[in-house]
Amino acid sequence: MAKRRRDHEAGYVLDLIDSLLDEPSAREHRFDWLRGDPGKSGRTVRLPVDAYWPDRALVVEVYERQHDEAVAHFDKPDRLTVSGVHRGEQRRLYDERRRTLVPAHGLTLLIVRTSQLTVDARGRLVRDVESDTATLRTLVEGALAAPGRVHENTPT
Repeated sequence: MAKRRRDHEAGYVLDLIDSLLDEPSAREHRFDWLRGDPGKSGRTVRLPVDAYWPDRALVVEVYERQHDEAVAHFDKPDRLTVSGVHRGEQRRLYDERRRTLVPAHGLTLLIVRTSQLTVDARGRLVRDVESDTATLRTLVEGALAAPGRVHENTPT
């Protein structure tokens, strides 16, 4: 049986942030101005963000391993996307599009890398709720204190 989104690492992180903010986020929210590259038909799709809190003008993207390193399962290097590149390169292009367009529309973008939280030797989340909540509290408070920007720690 396939795991539901909330069972994945990103869902866990977003659930903790929902709890911290005491309000639910709009998951997989799509803005009309955030679009992918045109397909063969010339049509573009609206790109999702992981979570959006409209009252706080806050967008959160959760970066799992595939955002910072090559992962064949996610990158599909043998298949090209509508952008004419493999999925890993398309992810990088779309991540950069979010970094540029989200603040350009007056929103705060917080990028949370799962590696910033409690992880095991393989880099997978341990789900230490107390420790992870404390880390996320610091990240969210920092982002909300300086709105309209991109907030991220680069990987080490």
